[in-house]
Amino acid sequence: MQFATAGAPHLPPTQRVDRIMRQVLYALIPGVLAHWLVFGWGIIFQIALAVGFALLFEWLMLRARKRPVRVFLSDCSVIVTAVLFALCVPPLAPWWIAAVGMLFAVVIAKQLYGGLGFNLFNPTMVGVAAVIIAFPVELSQWLAPRSLSPGLPGFLETARAILTGQTGHLDYDALTRATPLDLLRTGAMDQLRIPEIQQDAVFSRFGAAGWDWIVLAYLAGGLWLLYRGIIRWQAPTGVILTTLLVASLLWLSGPDVYPSPSLQLFAGSLMLAAFFIVTDPVSGSATPRGRLLFGIGVALITLAIRQWGGFPDGVAFGVLLMNMFVPLIDRYTQPKVYGVRR
Repeated sequence: MQFATAGAPHLPPTQRVDRIMRQVLYALIPGVLAHWLVFGWGIIFQIALAVGFALLFEWLMLRARKRPVRVFLSDCSVIVTAVLFALCVPPLAPWWIAAVGMLFAVVIAKQLYGGLGFNLFNPTMVGVAAVIIAFPVELSQWLAPRSLSPGLPGFLETARAILTGQTGHLDYDALTRATPLDLLRTGAMDQLRIPEIQQDAVFSRFGAAGWDWIVLAYLAGGLWLLYRGIIRWQAPTGVILTTLLVASLLWLSGPDVYPSPSLQLFAGSLMLAAFFIVTDPVSGSATPRGRLLFGIGVALITLAIRQWGGFPDGVAFGVLLMNMFVPLIDRYTQPKVYGVRR
């Protein structure tokens, strides 16, 4: 029996960018819903603001560079950047945080490098790092989770707080509190032991109250992307296993000084980064071994900044620092080419 065979080379069909980006957005839905259930309406406003500013800046830069606007705006890549950024900022962050973050992410980190496929640094992490450095106070004012809050602001109250900075009759100081990573950092500066710091109600059995459900939602979305073949397993595995291994060794050597491995994974944005940031095919490594090394490096730098650095969470800086090493990593981790002797 004969079968019709097309001419060589026989390569699998490539997936379109817009389809891949839509799959990523679908995978983020559980995390967005969990975020909304834990912290209220703020995440919806932050996503709307970030997406609006991202589309505006993308449109302006495409027009300035004389690039086809419809083609690049419809690939959804800038929307993914905006949603990921919104998930990394406090729910009641002022509206201009989204504007500044998207300015750095879209204009500087993406378009000035040549647009999608040419950026050296992850655009989302550039935006997050910029606002963390420039506005550390605004980025530290997180709402208390629903289980610990006297009452989260409603839809209109949230809109007023974000757009005008006015909270009305709400006691803003009563609604906000330090995140678990903030408490760990300030507690360490006050020379408190980890068990003493974890007496605060914001800590849960596995990590942080409310945050553990958000992290599980990110994990579910990431596993779905793996199942669909949208991302590869090496980078997430490098991040998660390295975090568990290094954090376990530190914790066992000094449980009064170092947080537990579950707290390292279930607090902050490390799980979000493991599946949705370090898997970026443009700014991340392109080789199998390189992706694993990239994930390991991000985890090590993040843990080092959390423990000894000046910021509560070092995910953005870990990703950006490893972006700098991607060309070197790819050069020395090229897979063996069949028929070519090394």
